[in-house]
Parts: sequence; structure tokens; C-alpha cells
Amino acid sequence: MNAMENRYQNCLKRYVTALRNEKPDCVPIRPFVAEFTARYSGFTCQQVTHDYRIAFEAVCQTVKDFDWDAVVPNMVYVWTGLAQSMGLRYYSIPGVDLDPNTGFQYKEPPEDQAFMKENEYDELISDPTGFLYEKWLPRVSTEVVEPGKPAKVRAYQALIKTAMAMYDYFYAFGPQIERLKTECGTVSAIAGIFKAPLDIIADKLRGYIGLTMDLLIQPNKVLKACEALMPHLYHVAKTTADPEKLVPIGFWMHRGCTPFVTREQFHQFYWATLKPIIEELWRDRHQVLFYAEGNWDEHLESFAELSEKSIVFHVDRSSPEKAQKVLGEKFCLSGGLSNATLAVGAPKVVREQCKKLIKLLAKEGGYIMDASAIIQNDAKIENVQAFTEATREYGIYDGPTWTGIDDFLFGRTDSRFMNASQSEKPLWLSCYPPAGVCLPWEEKRKEIPEIKGDEFLVEQIWNMVESHGYTFIWQMLLSF
Repeated sequence: MNAMENRYQNCLKRYVTALRNEKPDCVPIRPFVAEFTARYSGFTCQQVTHDYRIAFEAVCQTVKDFDWDAVVPNMVYVWTGLAQSMGLRYYSIPGVDLDPNTGFQYKEPPEDQAFMKENEYDELISDPTGFLYEKWLPRVSTEVVEPGKPAKVRAYQALIKTAMAMYDYFYAFGPQIERLKTECGTVSAIAGIFKAPLDIIADKLRGYIGLTMDLLIQPNKVLKACEALMPHLYHVAKTTADPEKLVPIGFWMHRGCTPFVTREQFHQFYWATLKPIIEELWRDRHQVLFYAEGNWDEHLESFAELSEKSIVFHVDRSSPEKAQKVLGEKFCLSGGLSNATLAVGAPKVVREQCKKLIKLLAKEGGYIMDASAIIQNDAKIENVQAFTEATREYGIYDGPTWTGIDDFLFGRTDSRFMNASQSEKPLWLSCYPPAGVCLPWEEKRKEIPEIKGDEFLVEQIWNMVESHGYTFIWQMLLSF
């Protein structure tokens, strides 16, 4: 094993041990560095958002110079080249709509121009995938038109080139992850994508104002819509997760916390349709990173209901003290380092904050050092260096470390990480059309008078190709 391979194995062991809320040799460092990589590597925000190849290069250049255990292969995840090819209305693009050194921005439409109308819940509930194609996509795109309306050739071109661009982008992540491993000795920090049903409605369908009105006026419709989204969001999470089940699924939490919704609404809508998905993912040993943007102190007790080690909780505006008290015994914690301090503070202050966080959260393991939120290009390079050095200095553990990590890494089942329940799949996973396809084989088969050969083969290939159309629209909703 050469030096880089040895470094990678040490980083992987350290990171996975902490993820399982156990004690590694030292506190892992896993900064979610986004536009910071552009600043450090001499690129603009426009370059790293509009050309993912430059973004990949910026990540590798940055990681080579910092002693980090894990990073996201491209935390500037929204590729604005793809967003522009589809003409997405909800993005402002650096260098096009914004200054080249400003990160991309999300634009929420006015209430009367929401991408889903208040009287369309039944359509979403009946067929979420169909609704996304027929109603949502034409409204969020300047290129695509609703069925029945005249379409120019560029509408068809937009669909084709965006679909091909999406696969080009996603398939590029494999070589990027391998490059991080072989050139930098660094672990890819997360895999897959997940969002809560209520967040999807607030972020991409009704908008926040529309949703808050709906929660008061037609709460039953909102709940039914969340339930209809559940099997699809679960499917995307599971099929994009790490097949080795080592690193967690990224779960981006937006508007389910107080004061965006009340405690009662959180329990009735957000948690009721989120908790079953997390439990089902953990039944298959897929851990989920709760990237809890905002302050979730009001809801920590709810998260504590989940199975031990099933999640990682990321501290943004939540109280580190309360998170440790309520969740620290069961789950790994990450984050908590002030982004404001990284941007305007002095290295000495950064070091003091790191020391305080390690003392509070890393007592017996189960803590990963990171900033509270994604690190953008306002962070000072000397402050990022200071938090790296301080973590290495103050984050060394005394005493024995977790000895079960080798069994876990090499695939030997450890019952501590498995939900013992072997019951049948829950009813909420049942839907028609089923998650994973747009047009089910049962419907397509009715259009074919006779199949003279192997029908099973025809069905297999139909479902395989169908899955591409399904993946495209749901990734447009979740990722872009």
C-alpha cells in the first residue's frame, strides 16, 4: 500500500468511526467547502458553477493543500450550465444574472406565480411524476411548454440536451470521487440526495407563503400530498445512496423548523411523513445526514426517537449544548463552527471556537468538525487553515478507539447497526404508478398486441429505460 492509499484508508476509518458515533483516533475534518474552493484556487464563482469540470479541479486543488478527511466532490452542486439549458426560472446565475464573484441564488416566485396552484393538489396526489412533467416543468422552464400548447423545436431540444447533460454530469462524479481518493487520499463525504416531503412543497411547488396558507385552509390536501411524495423521495434517496453503506445520504433541511411552521404543524406534516422514510432507509442500513439548516432546537426530541446511529445531526443555528444533551448519546454530531467567524474573525478566535466545540461535542467520539453552514467565498483562507490546524491539535483522543470499524468496513454484519425488524414493507411505499418509472409496463403492455419472443426480457428493458425518464424529472426537482 502506497502513502496515498494508506492516507485514504486512515481517513475512511476515522470518518466512518465518527459517523457511527464511536471514537476514532482523532476528530475527523469534513468541511462542506463550496465557493471557497474557487477563491482558494483562483477561480470565479461563475467558473465553478457554470463549468463543473472547473469545480472538480478547484476541489482537488484545495484538498491537496488542506489536511481534511472528507469533502463533497462538488459542493457547488447546482450546475448552472444545466439550469440554463432548461431555462430554469428560479435561479440567478453568476456571470449572467449576477456578478461573476457572487454565488448562484434561488429566486422564489411571487405567491400568485407559484409553480403549483392551490387547486392542483389532487393532480399531484394522483400522479406526482406525471404532474411534474405536465405542470411543474413547463412552469419552471422558459423552454418547455404545457401539453396541448404549441411547442417550438427548441423545446424538444431543451429536453434532450438537458437530459443528456444531466447524465454527463452525474457520471462524471465517479471519476471525481476516484480522483479524490487516489490523488488526495480524501473520502467522498456523502452520497445520494434526499429532501422531506413538506420541504419539497415549500421549496419547489407552492412556495413558502402558499404552503403556509394551505396549512391553514386545506391541511388535509397538504398531508395527502406529502404522503404521495414519500415513496418517490425514498426511492431517489435509496437508489442514489452509497452502495457500500459507509457514508450517509445528504438530507437538506429547509423549512420544517420553527418559526417557518408551528410545533403542531411540524409533528402533523413534516415529521409524520419524514420519520417513516428515515426508519425505512435505516432498515437497509442507510444512514442519513440531517443537514439541519437553521435552528431545530424545538424538534431535537423528535429526532431522538430514531434508532441509534441511524442519522448524523449537523449543527447550524441549533444550540450545540442542547444538541449534545438530547442527541449526543445516540448520534454523531457535526458542524457548529460559525461561518461569520470564518468570514470576519481572526484565526485566534477560530481556534478558540474549535477548542470549545471539541471539548463540548467530541468527548467520547461521534463528532465531525465542520462549519455551521456551507463554506462560501467569504471565508478567509487563513481562518480555514486555522480551524484545520486547531482540530488536529485539540482533537486527539486518549484511550482505546472503536475496534469494530474493521468488521464494518469489510462487510461483516454488525447487529448494532441493523434494525432488527424484518416486517413487510410499509403501506406508504405502495403507489401507482410505482416509484421508479413513468409509464408502468402494465400500461405499455396493453399497447402491444402480441409479443412473439421473451416477454420478460422486453419488460426488463422497458423498465430499465423508463427509469431514466423518472430519474430525470425527480433529479430536476431535488438537485437543480
